[in-house]
Amino acid sequence: MTQIEKKKGWRWGVNRWFVLAFMVLSFFAARAYPPIQPHVQLPAEVVFHTGITLFGQEVNITNTIIAMLVADVILLLIALGVRRATRQENAVPKGISSAVEALLEALYNLTEGTAGKWTKQIFPVFATITLMVLVWNWTELIPGVDSIGWLEPVHAEGVHGFAKEEILPGIFTIVKGEEQAEDAAVLEDEHAEGEDAHQGYVIVPFVRVASTDLNFTIALALIAVASVQYIGFRSNGVGYLTKFWNTKTLFSVPIFGVIDFAVGLLELISEIAKVLSFSFRLFGNIFAGSVLLFVIGSLVPIFAQSGFLMLEFFIGLIQAIVFGMLTMVFMAQATESHGHDDH
Repeated sequence: MTQIEKKKGWRWGVNRWFVLAFMVLSFFAARAYPPIQPHVQLPAEVVFHTGITLFGQEVNITNTIIAMLVADVILLLIALGVRRATRQENAVPKGISSAVEALLEALYNLTEGTAGKWTKQIFPVFATITLMVLVWNWTELIPGVDSIGWLEPVHAEGVHGFAKEEILPGIFTIVKGEEQAEDAAVLEDEHAEGEDAHQGYVIVPFVRVASTDLNFTIALALIAVASVQYIGFRSNGVGYLTKFWNTKTLFSVPIFGVIDFAVGLLELISEIAKVLSFSFRLFGNIFAGSVLLFVIGSLVPIFAQSGFLMLEFFIGLIQAIVFGMLTMVFMAQATESHGHDDH
């Protein structure tokens, strides 16, 4: 017992010194290069121009597309790791495999208690959306996301640029100070031959959290709502349309028929509203979290951002579960009969 306690105390002692070392290093790093709040904008930034035109629009690679691909690769690696761990004989899953197995078991039990006999059809959609949104949300916790990218000159009005400084051969960073940015812009203009004038530089990150792109969240919301309609038609057939267009009692029982018809139209409006609700809820929470990390990192660069990173860890988890659970509940509701043949 004494040996175990000594080992535990030694371990925490080492971790304590690691934390202290990181705090000291962050202090000197912040003194050498004061943190700058990056430019915040809603549209995703273009990282690579492909030169491909589709329907009159140029198809480019944005930083949210790269983030989505990175998160997909991470998710595939996790899936392969879990598959390998579960196929071993007499093996007990550990680490990430154990956490993923526990999460999937909890999601399955939740689906079974809500959807009943339709669990096997609904659970794959529920689990896939939850895991994918979770990994996409958590990419903002990876160092370098939203902070490493191209340096591009500022030409747009209302966008504040900064001066650049070389920290390693071929590697630059932006430095604080309006005067420095103005001086840098003047020097650039003096050396530029036939190039447009610009007011300093901004960072266009290689990777930006996919959930902060409204195009991405709307596409995911459309997939979720389409899954709801699919399971509705699969469980009820063409009779599923009576949920939105109920005219069975419109002429036989005029008063109640008009009420049923009006309720059906409201159900149709609510299905469209689900797309807005899904997309803006996820987008708003994750985008606001990214802006919060930007602001805290620029105001209090030493250790304070760690607490907000933990906050974003839980917000990303909650938003993923909420998005997936709402999809599962709506799918379970769509399997219920909306006609009156069973009465």
